[in-house]
Order: sequence, then C-alpha cells, then structure tokens
Amino acid sequence: MNKKDKLFSVERKKHLKSIRKKKAMILITQISILVIFLGIWEILARKGIIDSFITSQPSRILKTFMNLSSNDLVRHILVTTMETVVGFLLGTTLGVLIAVILWWSDFLSKVFDPYLVVLNSLPKVALRTYNYNLGWSTVHQRL
Repeated sequence: MNKKDKLFSVERKKHLKSIRKKKAMILITQISILVIFLGIWEILARKGIIDSFITSQPSRILKTFMNLSSNDLVRHILVTTMETVVGFLLGTTLGVLIAVILWWSDFLSKVFDPYLVVLNSLPKVALRTYNYNLGWSTVHQRL
C-alpha cells in the first residue's frame, strides 16, 4: 500500500466515523425529544392541566398495554388489520367496477348522476383519495 492509499484510508475512516457520530447524535436527539414530550405529557396530566380522561397519559397507556395478554392484543391487531385490508380491497374493487360501468354506459351514467351527486356531497368518513376524485370528474366530463 502506498502513501496515497494510506492517506485516503485514514481520511475515509475519519469521514465514516464522523458520519456514525452524526447518526448517533440524531438518534439521541430524537429519543430525547420523545422522552421529554412523554414526560411533559405525564406531568401535565397528573397536575390536571390537561384532562387525562380525554388525552389519557403515558403511564395509563403503558399500564393498559401491560395488562393486555399478548394473545388478546395480537388477536385484536390481526382482526383490525384483516378488516382494514378486506374493506380497502372491496371498496377499491367495487369503486373501480362502478366507475367502469358508468364510463361505458351513457344511459346508466345519466340515470345515476343525481344520486351520485347527493352521495358525493355527504360527509366522508373514510379517506378521500385522488383517484376517486379524478374518476368522478372524468365521469362528469362525459355528461
């Protein structure tokens, strides 16, 4: 190994060390912010400055989490995840199918237009996606 390679190697090691140090500082700062936030939240809830009935408090959340048996928690997480995935897939499939039918049939598009306008004006419970709005405006452009 020549002198240039050794110098490069030393500089590279210093550079990599500084990168690791920076990453460690970022992680320590992130954890510190989280701990401070949780600490302030806990103190404010215990002092009654914030309503712990509405916002709960970290110690109660941890206590509840620890009281749940791991099997119940996993079962509830699996059921919730399954319901979310099935609901998303059914909603997406039906939405696309209805949009295709309305796109292909001028008659059905015009028949269902007033009902879809009313349905669209109702408050949304689920997230409203860009694709839904794009599809809706595309159907209206054909009319």
